[in-house]
Amino acid sequence: MHRLPDPGDPGDTRGPDGPRTPARHRGALLAAATALATLMALPILFRTDSGADAAPTTLPWPDDGQAAVLIEGLGERGDLGAHGPERPVPIASVAKVMTAYVILRDHPLHGDESGPLVPVDQQAVNESFSGTESTVEVRPGQRLTQRRLLELMLIPSGNNIARLLARWDAGSQQAFVARMNSAAADLGMHKTTYTGASGIEPTTTSTAADQLELARRVMRDDVFRSIVARPDTTAPAVSGPLPNTNDLLDTRGVVGIKTGSSTPAGGALMWAVAVRDGRGHEHLALGVVLHQHPGTTPREGLQAAFDTSRALVEAVRSRASATTPTPTAQDTGPASA
Repeated sequence: MHRLPDPGDPGDTRGPDGPRTPARHRGALLAAATALATLMALPILFRTDSGADAAPTTLPWPDDGQAAVLIEGLGERGDLGAHGPERPVPIASVAKVMTAYVILRDHPLHGDESGPLVPVDQQAVNESFSGTESTVEVRPGQRLTQRRLLELMLIPSGNNIARLLARWDAGSQQAFVARMNSAAADLGMHKTTYTGASGIEPTTTSTAADQLELARRVMRDDVFRSIVARPDTTAPAVSGPLPNTNDLLDTRGVVGIKTGSSTPAGGALMWAVAVRDGRGHEHLALGVVLHQHPGTTPREGLQAAFDTSRALVEAVRSRASATTPTPTAQDTGPASA
């Protein structure tokens, strides 16, 4: 690299306005400046484990709505950012993730523990046969374990089960919602408002970035992780399995988390996938996609959320495999499910 001549250099001459660069240096300086400008115009690169430079994978963000993605354990390079307007939107049944978080915070389970038996009240029975929301049939006199109820809420997405758990935990759904909002504030989810335990209310709103923070925290609970990774659970009142509403579980490495859909919310999905970095170490990647095709049918919105999430999962897998962890990348939380 050429060094600009100091005023005391023998080759320096001065004009009336200060130092004048000799002609023999001007060509070299011009070449150096051109090379520097060219380098500054190039895209920022990151180094893979092999030492070769590679352009980062561009994430296929959704055309509408919003999304946020991160890879745990890669420090700043794992923060893949957010896309779309960061304004609160309805999140539908993704709200049940916070319901589960509060239930497990107030009544922790460990390992294979089932937890206490919870009586099924008449309200939960009456709500079993709603034709306007997602419910799970339960019968009078049943006593189901806490773990069983969490499965029925998170896997087939029973709204009546979410409200039953809320009443069991706090005495009323209203009191439980106050706990949900307090937990959100503690997690720094300042653009989130819960108005029910199930998410059916369009007034339950949040952002992808806020829900991503919740995903990071709740996936540290082994019991929660084991439930949301299940493809189905058994029905409590009839024979046969109840399938998980999360079709993304069919994608390689996906280990959860929760769907949501309604006409106001469109399709919503919080997901988790195990990925490997450039050295073969496993990490948990988390993503949230909200407000996909709102105003259409819940089925159409949810399908859009699945399609967007599958594309993001593949791009995140590629990004992770091209990234080498550094000694300063010390994110907390589990590496995989």
